Amino acid sequence: MSVHRSLINKLLIACVAMFAFGFALVPLYDVFCDITGINGKTDKVAAAAPDRIDRGRQITVEFLATHDPAVAVDFAPETARIQLNPGDLQVVSFVVENRTGEPIVTTAVPSVSPGEAARHFMKIECFCFQEQPLAPGERKVMPVQFYVDPELPARFKTMTLSYRLYRSVGQTASR
Repeated sequence: MSVHRSLINKLLIACVAMFAFGFALVPLYDVFCDITGINGKTDKVAAAAPDRIDRGRQITVEFLATHDPAVAVDFAPETARIQLNPGDLQVVSFVVENRTGEPIVTTAVPSVSPGEAARHFMKIECFCFQEQPLAPGERKVMPVQFYVDPELPARFKTMTLSYRLYRSVGQTASR
């Protein structure tokens, strides 16, 4: 009986340890991404305005938009790609249209690739900083003001800014 009790105690401790490790993975992953610059995460707060422009080179920035299939919207960038000098302030817009007969609230999650370049993509103003309410049938043009940091390593010639649109927490999926 004591052999079984010892084994059960060890298994329970192992289960608790695995659960705790799984819970800790998300914050550990976020810290790892911040340190290494992978995963294309961008800041969730506005950056300061650029202080210089590198006129000696050009970067291509491409724009993509997707949405969760549970959100009945049309979502797309107005511009597919632009050429810019690092440090040059730019504004591009994304368009979203609510195809439902009910109000919805959406949240956009940005990602930049290649992931290592994400820390050099600086958003001054972005619709991703707050939730976006949409009335039934409403079409909204949402600007993003940004620049690419002149400190971006020269090996990067192209970057992609991608947004994925989700229904905000507390919203139910439309039928």
